[in-house]
Amino acid sequence: MESFSLILAIVVVTALAFDFTNGFHDTANAMATTISTGALKPKVAVAMSAVLNLVGAFLSVEVANTISKGLVDETGIRPEVIFAALVGAILWNLLTWLVGLPSSSSHALMGGLIGAAVASAGVDAVNGDALVTKVLLPALAAPLVAGLAALLGARLTYKLGRKADGKAAAKGYRAGQIASAGLVSLAHGTNDAQKTMGIITLALVAGGSLAPDSDPPMWVILSAGVAIALGTYLGGWRIIRTMGKGLTDLQPQQGFAAQTSAATVILASSHLGFSLSTTHSVSGAVMGAGLGRKGGVVRWSTATRMFVAWGLTLPAAALVAAIAEWVCGLGDWGTALVAVFLVTSSAAIWKLSRREVVDHTNVVDTDEPDTSGVVTTAMAAVSPPPAGVTEDLAASAPASAPDSKAPSATTTV
Repeated sequence: MESFSLILAIVVVTALAFDFTNGFHDTANAMATTISTGALKPKVAVAMSAVLNLVGAFLSVEVANTISKGLVDETGIRPEVIFAALVGAILWNLLTWLVGLPSSSSHALMGGLIGAAVASAGVDAVNGDALVTKVLLPALAAPLVAGLAALLGARLTYKLGRKADGKAAAKGYRAGQIASAGLVSLAHGTNDAQKTMGIITLALVAGGSLAPDSDPPMWVILSAGVAIALGTYLGGWRIIRTMGKGLTDLQPQQGFAAQTSAATVILASSHLGFSLSTTHSVSGAVMGAGLGRKGGVVRWSTATRMFVAWGLTLPAAALVAAIAEWVCGLGDWGTALVAVFLVTSSAAIWKLSRREVVDHTNVVDTDEPDTSGVVTTAMAAVSPPPAGVTEDLAASAPASAPDSKAPSATTTV
């Protein structure tokens, strides 16, 4: 390593911070269906996913090379540009996590990189062919392919298991679901950890610490794998709730079909070097599996919110990154100002999230947020109980003071 400046160190630390947010933001991709069907306890699920994310980080560098060598012109990129790109990606990750939307961390990173590169060097700094063939087209194809495969897979599993013993079949599918969830976690480490490897490698090339066209050094691979594993273990419980319960209701057969389909799509894309969104793949698979059961439904209001977030990810992250790059271009004090803004905004988002805590103890408590809670509670309090219940209460009330107990009994029911 020839040199390692302060700004380069800041970029590396910020990239690992993004990788950490990527981990807890995308935990739902691997484990939401496993948790929602009860195949694994929440804390066990995220621990298993974290270990496999770390292992997956060592399996390939094809996606890392797409980021570091193909998407933007590495010869015209400064470390400050990459820092600005990471600011846009991190803030978008945190905002979508706050509202529980499973948006794409991958597209947030690439949107930030594109926005910062254009703000710094113009549109010629972006490789349009790589953007279309390895980012945009896979973004459209992945949820469709994974969704169709999961739909057909779910229907096939129900058809093959029609005559099987119900409890034995459910137990078998739960075991299969655990295995397929592990495969998704491995695929996530293979695909998403590489994006941070690629961005750090690009920063090292831009800062003169690596020769152009270099593969990620081993310390980069290890640090990216550890960062995403730690984030995964923390658990993005808000998004797990949305993916596991808010989008559709899954039985073990459907969970198995969804995760197997998503893992196949992700691993295939990683092998080809496509910077695929694991979120898009898993979300498409969950919706497909939801429709694969007779009588199964998808909550399209939740799905629509997700689609809107998907569409906004690239441009929103690009806009924030472009503004951050403009401020960084004002000098060292501008870079310091952006860093302070990033830390302050992240802290504010975390503080907002504490108003309604979602963790492993309540992640599967509800399907959707109850928007009519006050009205429902009030109606339940004033509504009379069923006739049979009223008679039982009257018979069990003390004879000496029947009136004093009646309001309390009615409120409880």
